Amino acid sequence: MSKDYNANLDEIMRFDPGNRGLLGNAPANPVQELTDSIAKATGVFVLTGFPVNMGEGVYTGETDGPLGAANIAYAFEAAGVPVWLFTDLEAYWVLNEALLSRGCKARAVLLPEKETDKFMARQMDALKPSHCLTIERPGKAADGHYHNMRGGIIDEMLVDTSSYIASAKERGITTISIGDGGNEIGMGGLREVIESHVPHGDVICAQECADIILMSGVSNWWGWGISSVLSRIHNKNLMNNDENELKMLHEIVCAGSVDGSTKQATESIDSLAPEVHLGVMHRVIDIT
Repeated sequence: MSKDYNANLDEIMRFDPGNRGLLGNAPANPVQELTDSIAKATGVFVLTGFPVNMGEGVYTGETDGPLGAANIAYAFEAAGVPVWLFTDLEAYWVLNEALLSRGCKARAVLLPEKETDKFMARQMDALKPSHCLTIERPGKAADGHYHNMRGGIIDEMLVDTSSYIASAKERGITTISIGDGGNEIGMGGLREVIESHVPHGDVICAQECADIILMSGVSNWWGWGISSVLSRIHNKNLMNNDENELKMLHEIVCAGSVDGSTKQATESIDSLAPEVHLGVMHRVIDIT
């Protein structure tokens, strides 16, 4: 990719309406490293699903994560690369609706509640992905717990997937992690920035370190970012359009997803209206 394209994509992804403190202080997104890596992809695992506590023991998946995962899955599939997606019960139906709406062949695989690490290891051994990717998935912090952005412990809300990155690395699989706050799995390589500039960063920062860390104002946006990179690699348009993007959002909210910031069943993501997100997508399309 050209230096101009890499810099432009990084700039678009660094739009930070939530002003969480990460993007303004972190190094540039490694777009060229990402490009060189996924150009060689032969199979991709995608792990997503960030739970939201709705009270009285009820949890559901937020609108950030599944949409980006579906766009990533579509782009890799269209490029001829098989994709397998994993999540737990809270986001299972939401992710499947996103995949169906996007026109993906793949469907979500439900993670078991027990011995999840052994399950994922068996999947890696059987399917032999070249890349293991995460997008908006909680990561375990130094205290051994999962945290939301406010520092609250959310262990009981999700299946333990803390071994995912380590298992992939043991097998020589490239790991890519996407996040927007620092509490997502794989973001540990930015520990100094997260602890210094993100509220509660010393508590929430994920321990796991992915090979390639991608940051954006909203994690979903890297669904378009990766689609753009793959579009240029394979010389075909793999980007989504406004109508289908809005349809995807509508369908996942109907399936039970909520805005992770407001806990409301609204067609918004991280408190931002659809128009804000579409504006980011248009900018990515323009440089693609």
